[in-house]
Amino acid sequence: MRSVLHDLPTATLRALADALRLGRLQAPVTSAGLAKVGVYGVPSGLTVEIDAGLVGFSAAGLAWGIERLVDEREGHLAARPELVWTGPETPGAGSRDTSVVVEELFGGAERSVLVATYAIYQGAQVFSVLAERMQAVPDLSVRVFVNIPRPAACPPNVSEAYMVRAFANRFAAQDWPPGVRLPELFYDPRALSAEPGPKACLHAKCIVVDDRRAFITSANFTEAAQERNIESGVLVNDVHVARALRDQFESLVTAGLLKHAPGLR
Repeated sequence: MRSVLHDLPTATLRALADALRLGRLQAPVTSAGLAKVGVYGVPSGLTVEIDAGLVGFSAAGLAWGIERLVDEREGHLAARPELVWTGPETPGAGSRDTSVVVEELFGGAERSVLVATYAIYQGAQVFSVLAERMQAVPDLSVRVFVNIPRPAACPPNVSEAYMVRAFANRFAAQDWPPGVRLPELFYDPRALSAEPGPKACLHAKCIVVDDRRAFITSANFTEAAQERNIESGVLVNDVHVARALRDQFESLVTAGLLKHAPGLR
């Protein structure tokens, strides 16, 4: 018997897989519940099939099967990873330039962009191509995960909310091109803790585009890191790696371990 899933559009399959992987769908599944996670126009039998899948597999396992259906439909094959580099190079080096790769990723995004970085400096320049792409593709979802630190000399009575608001205002005024739509901003609240003892920070630097391409790098989103420092990274054209990396961040948001900075939606 043919699965109802084979008759769904690819975009709907992606939305369904995302909802299952992030725990947003539980049995018994209803048409209203599917609509809440972006799955509309549900054909007869889909809710029954999903419920049966949830009984026979875990939600993550069912999501994995749906993603393989998308891969099969689109003919995705993992391409060979590419070395990406900032800084001096010797003749014959086989690497790609960091700033060129970043602009290529931003300029080709169609559905979603996830950016993670420890530091941002001269961001209006670094993010100019991404801001232009957001204007050209109004439905493009962009999430920026960044470290917001508590300065060493900051009095303990200064609240997390105050520092997040100050950072967000500075980001909007100085680190994003003026007059264009802003991305969503997220942070690790542990970096803002006033409690004594060891601290933690958001130190990852990566880009995930359309759940298909992942760039993992030592480079922050600063002009120096993109253009002058010695930085190394790898560009991976693999849907499995890209989705897994995005899921790491999204699951932390869902669990409340990474928090949204208000005012930048």
